[in-house]
Amino acid sequence: MSSLVERFLSYIVIDTQSNSESTQCPSTSGQITLAEQLKAELSALKLADVSLDENGYLMARLPATTMNVPAIGFIAHMDTASEASGNNVHAQLISNYQGGDIALGNQGERLSPEQYPFLNQLIGHDLITTDGSTLLGADNKAGIAEIITALDYLTQHPEIDHGDICICFTPDEEIGRGADRFDVKKFAAQWAYTIDGGPVGELEYENFNAASAKVICHGLSVHPGSAKDTLVNAMNIAAQFQMMMPSDETPEASAGRDGFYHLATLKPSVARTELHYILRDFEQDGMARRKAFIQTQVAQLNAKLEHGSVEVEITDSYANMREQITPHPQIITIAKTAMQELGIKPLIKPIRGGTDGARLSFMGLPCPNIFTGGYNFHGIHECITIDGMQQAVDVIIKIAQKTAQWAHQ
Repeated sequence: MSSLVERFLSYIVIDTQSNSESTQCPSTSGQITLAEQLKAELSALKLADVSLDENGYLMARLPATTMNVPAIGFIAHMDTASEASGNNVHAQLISNYQGGDIALGNQGERLSPEQYPFLNQLIGHDLITTDGSTLLGADNKAGIAEIITALDYLTQHPEIDHGDICICFTPDEEIGRGADRFDVKKFAAQWAYTIDGGPVGELEYENFNAASAKVICHGLSVHPGSAKDTLVNAMNIAAQFQMMMPSDETPEASAGRDGFYHLATLKPSVARTELHYILRDFEQDGMARRKAFIQTQVAQLNAKLEHGSVEVEITDSYANMREQITPHPQIITIAKTAMQELGIKPLIKPIRGGTDGARLSFMGLPCPNIFTGGYNFHGIHECITIDGMQQAVDVIIKIAQKTAQWAHQ
């Protein structure tokens, strides 16, 4: 377990925050810095086919120890989210957590079970937290550390039957580009698992259908000193449009299998204001309804406006991977059984978001998602349990074993 933690702590000090404004791949140089370090580690383990391409995709393969077993893969992403700083990360280790608030550094930030009740379930666990000034980076450097630790174990235990195990560490997942330049043919796995989930037991093979809608409000800018009966303020039009959207179908008003409309960003000016929405629904017909609704709202507002206008551009983002995975039931059965044999209760639930696995599934690589043991991703209250990380390692190893057993039935 110490090597697992040491790996993780060595990864999080490298700033790999991705940048949606960049057109490069990877979008930031820190991701290449981490990739080079990981490449050296994989080479030291004497894995086969270790390669880092010009786009920052790092692949390797642990050769099979037995014949006639399908090649499977494990995938994690190197970048961290933009919601909090990923620079100058200082982790805290909390041994044998006994409940109550955890002070994050000395600036007054706290991790409280009153705000985060899941902490009450972690009594007696060893935790890693932030110091309250940055995110931790468990999303997804914990997944990387867990995959490499599992491979390290398997290389030391060649008596364990498994097929080829393919791994890939990807760039820019947090900005939606992690699968953009993923070479599925080169990866050469029949199916894979992203190690990118949260609490212990998570096993996810269903996610939102996703689209984005850019609502563009057109006004007319003139000098405010001579604006009477002439100026048309696009921001006022945008405010009218937002008030026409359903307040009970937003992220803060939804859970479970509920979809939503989410006003994510705003680019305001008098002459032109853009409202950027994300649309989410688990069902295809539900997504079609949401697209039609937002188009209807645009038409209705245009009909009411005496001056100015509104238009909308809708773009599909990703689809529900369920339809690509359920035709291959062994992918889920193997993972579920692996957890159960390790005494872990599988938590099968839909992802209220998306993963690289969603897009990879539609690229011919069915790819559900498995837990890392982390909580509160994308913010300064991020934390992870060391026990949960080790359990993720155990699940990866067990999946490799169970795949061989399944193939030899």
